[in-house]
Amino acid sequence: MMDAVAIDGSSGSGNDKPRRGRRVRMTGAERRQQLLDIGRTLFAARGFEGTSVEEIAAKAGVSKPVVYEHFGGKEGLYAVVVDREMRQLLDMVTGALTAGHPRELLEQAAFALLDYIETYTDGFRILVRDSPVAQSTGTFASLISDIATQVEDILGMEFKNRGFDPKLAPLYAQALVGMVALTGQWWLDARKPKKAEVAAHLVNLAWHGLDGMEAKPRLIGHRKS
Repeated sequence: MMDAVAIDGSSGSGNDKPRRGRRVRMTGAERRQQLLDIGRTLFAARGFEGTSVEEIAAKAGVSKPVVYEHFGGKEGLYAVVVDREMRQLLDMVTGALTAGHPRELLEQAAFALLDYIETYTDGFRILVRDSPVAQSTGTFASLISDIATQVEDILGMEFKNRGFDPKLAPLYAQALVGMVALTGQWWLDARKPKKAEVAAHLVNLAWHGLDGMEAKPRLIGHRKS
């Protein structure tokens, strides 16, 4: 399918009048990618509610029906953008978990998230917003849960080796990944200290917290339930 427009100027020769610029059309795939790139930028800057189909179409130099043709509307475009960003982040985190030592695995997970924030800043801004189409695209919380599942397997083996109840691994995995994710949200705007230092402090808290963990933790306050 061909539907987009680019201008390729050309000129005549001799006494012929210069010919008008020839319209070179984008392929359907090229137009779709262009709309995704524009939508991603606008959603990151203004959010779903603050972005309109009219603005997306105007930025792309097309009419509104072209956006509807490719995505069925703003919701469809947003869903594809979010799905791509979720897969990108999940692939980066799970692909980084290659080390054998648990502490280095924590470092790799922390760096993967911070790398994503640094490289795909617009994507992360979109992910941490509440999605209005959660049923089709998921949420940042569900993405964190997916990442925690990867960490859960690692923790489960480590718990078993240390004599802790491996059934508690999911709880600790959620806590660890949530800690990194929330810190990442803060670092998105702060950008201080440097990435390696942030990763080092995250791992410092996580690792030494796990190292001193009690097999049967107790409450010291008055409330017991």
